[in-house]
Amino acid sequence: MPRINLIKVIDKEEFYKKVGNYIQLYTKWICFYVINFLHLLYKYADVMINTNFKSILDLIKAFPDEQSCIDHLEKLRWDGDVVSPFDPDSKVYNCKGNKYRCKNTGKYFNVKTNTIFDNTKLGLQKWFLAIYIVTSHKKGISSLQLGRDLDITQKSAWFMLQRIRKCFGIENNNDLDNEVEADETYIGGKNKNRHANKKIDGSQGRSTKDKVPVVGMVERDGKLNAYKVEDVKSHTLTREIIKNVKESAKLYTDEWLGYKGVSKIYDHSIVKHNQYQYVNGRIHTNTIEGFWSLLKRGIYGIYHVTSRKHLQMYVDEFVFRYNTRKHTTENRFNLLLLNLQAKLTYKTLING
Repeated sequence: MPRINLIKVIDKEEFYKKVGNYIQLYTKWICFYVINFLHLLYKYADVMINTNFKSILDLIKAFPDEQSCIDHLEKLRWDGDVVSPFDPDSKVYNCKGNKYRCKNTGKYFNVKTNTIFDNTKLGLQKWFLAIYIVTSHKKGISSLQLGRDLDITQKSAWFMLQRIRKCFGIENNNDLDNEVEADETYIGGKNKNRHANKKIDGSQGRSTKDKVPVVGMVERDGKLNAYKVEDVKSHTLTREIIKNVKESAKLYTDEWLGYKGVSKIYDHSIVKHNQYQYVNGRIHTNTIEGFWSLLKRGIYGIYHVTSRKHLQMYVDEFVFRYNTRKHTTENRFNLLLLNLQAKLTYKTLING
């Protein structure tokens, strides 16, 4: 049987044209998949890189635009498994423009929905900078200074700071055990330092006419809780200590009579400040008093004055920084980003 020359049977131009079309088609598909794979790899690698920052300059480099901030938030909150804020059990559809749709409710949402970023007109980069600054500055930052740093108004900066402070309470609800120190302090100026026309009669001593009492408890080498209270009477202090301190703990306080009731519940020891005794072996309250120093230096030196209404937010701010003092800067930053589900409107802040 004679051999057939295929090149002679099929036209050379047609043959090369078909081969070229097939090569072009397969090349397009390969390029499509490679590009998408590299895009995803870059996206998630970038999110991981964004956690390594130790200064404001590093933060700006890590989050240069709005999209990089959104990617970081989505990675922290959902990690690829998007959950609807309207129905956690609902299926979620991915839509354009970083939006998602909840199947069960039909509502659209994004990573900012039901967080402190909800309906904000400020870019996420400015929010990230504000969170970094307020969590890393030991004594906080005033709204005037933050407004200048971010080029926004003082009113916007104050509202931004109050929204952030609303989330600081996550670190102010700890069960304390082992060796626990408890103490109380007052926030407010002394009457003797006021101008004659601003002095308040009967405000000396433990009066709450012009001062706000705050009670604090700290576990040695552990966490701290602090709360604004109406007074420092025995029933108030006992209530707060029982709520925060386990019965197995050893409790150390000063000699104030308000702590008399806890002696029936706890292994309670006192240090007698009125007799100039500040340390008696393991018995002292120096740890909690060190925190009071930080709190007062921050309020008097940075904020100057705080209202009774908003004082707890400022206390929560200092408690958060104290309880995360051993965290790295980026871990403290990401911890707050993971706990931003505390939506706060300006109307609620002012009138609530």
